[in-house]
Amino acid sequence: MEGNTKESKLKAYLGPIVILIVLGAILFITAGSFRFWEAWIFWLQISALTLFITAYFLKKDPELLSRRRQTKEKETTQKIPSFLATLNLFGYLIPGLDFRFHWSTVPFWIVIAANVIVFMGYTLIIFVFKENSYASAVIQVEKEQQVITTGPYAIVRHPMYLGMLLMQLFTTLALGSYWALIPSFLLFIPYLVLRIKGEEELLLRDLRGYKDYCLKTRYRLIPSIW
Repeated sequence: MEGNTKESKLKAYLGPIVILIVLGAILFITAGSFRFWEAWIFWLQISALTLFITAYFLKKDPELLSRRRQTKEKETTQKIPSFLATLNLFGYLIPGLDFRFHWSTVPFWIVIAANVIVFMGYTLIIFVFKENSYASAVIQVEKEQQVITTGPYAIVRHPMYLGMLLMQLFTTLALGSYWALIPSFLLFIPYLVLRIKGEEELLLRDLRGYKDYCLKTRYRLIPSIW
């Protein structure tokens, strides 16, 4: 039992640690310098939150972490959104290049404010995970899954994606780059819209009570807008 526990912990931490290392490498290699102070603030914040969320849910809800490790989409409707999400990852090359070649001059206060909003977006995602253990990384409906209507789900139907949107849009400013906003608007927003529409088709079809939930909670992502 102890060996299985250690193995589970290793699996839980390995993925996030690798992602954080790769993210740091991308930011500092493209910048060509460790003096990229915006990247240090952003990377340390994301690292702390990521390791916290891993440690917390490894203790409180290991099944959630197991679901989050699944990455292969079963729904064919997610091929285009997945492609857009992959392309959007290349946007993380821009802030470092921006720092190296001095394309943008983002004021210090905007960088700090953007980091605060990134923190708020990540915190919202943590609350979503606490409320909904079925918040998988892939679109699926499990046999015993039920509609969640409490917490952030009482405000919008997809609060996790709202947190992701806040993080994505303000990460570029947190990293001191105006130019990196371009892939966020051109790729991430269409990805999010298509993903939500595809997910709702599945939920309306396979999740009992979701149609009634949609009638009660009208907005998908942003209150009073969409």
